[in-house]
Amino acid sequence: MTRRIIPIILVLLVIAAVALGLWQPWSPAPAAVSPTPSGVPSSPAPAVTDVPPERSAPDPYAEAREAMVADQIEARGVKDPLVLEVMRRLPRHRFVPEEFLRQAYADHPLPIGYGQTISQPYIVALMTEALQVRPGQRVLEIGTGSGYQAAVLGEMGLEVYTVEIIPELAQQAARRLADLGYTNIQVKQADGYYGWSEYAPYDAIIVTAAPDHLPQPLAQQLKEGGRLVIPIGPLGAVQTLWLFEKRDGELLATNLGAVRFVPLTGAH
Repeated sequence: MTRRIIPIILVLLVIAAVALGLWQPWSPAPAAVSPTPSGVPSSPAPAVTDVPPERSAPDPYAEAREAMVADQIEARGVKDPLVLEVMRRLPRHRFVPEEFLRQAYADHPLPIGYGQTISQPYIVALMTEALQVRPGQRVLEIGTGSGYQAAVLGEMGLEVYTVEIIPELAQQAARRLADLGYTNIQVKQADGYYGWSEYAPYDAIIVTAAPDHLPQPLAQQLKEGGRLVIPIGPLGAVQTLWLFEKRDGELLATNLGAVRFVPLTGAH
């Protein structure tokens, strides 16, 4: 009789303890969260992705670039599909000073310091199209400036050699082009009047500053069958954009219209 009463008493005691909150059934404790040094629980590690953040984020300038090509370049008669495609994707805003970011795709040149400018988008496209270059060809640029024209040529798959007389601009452009990943563009700080004879002859030469005559070293460094685009005219006045084609050692000239460029400076 006593053995039957004891279990009943124990059961009644347990029920009473639960009712009074003096005992709870056991359950496993949650895992501890290690705090960070600031005392805030650490967040789970972000997922690894193969897409860099700058590529995955929406491009805030994409619409402006498309409008630039459609309204300023195609509408004026530039038809080369490679030129148009490159200028649609190349981030021109990376080549202008921060204070002019809002005007990066506007229809006019912009100052880049040291009395120099980045050319109007249409002029960049017009001069590039006039070269009639193909991927793999070698091109000389005189007047690197911010590096935008060199980047257009590099993006087209060309082997680009570009010369800038102002040391600060040459250094900035070389760093900018390297940061953007161009391995097919070489920058040299020198007087562009004399070209870059080490890598001559060139399939094409483009000059983005205006001398008052055609520099003979550039004519000599142009390959037979090559094309040279250059503005020529007096300092501070309207110049003429010329296309020269080398045929049988002679230069045949075509007038591409009136332009206004900063002067080609140097010891010449």
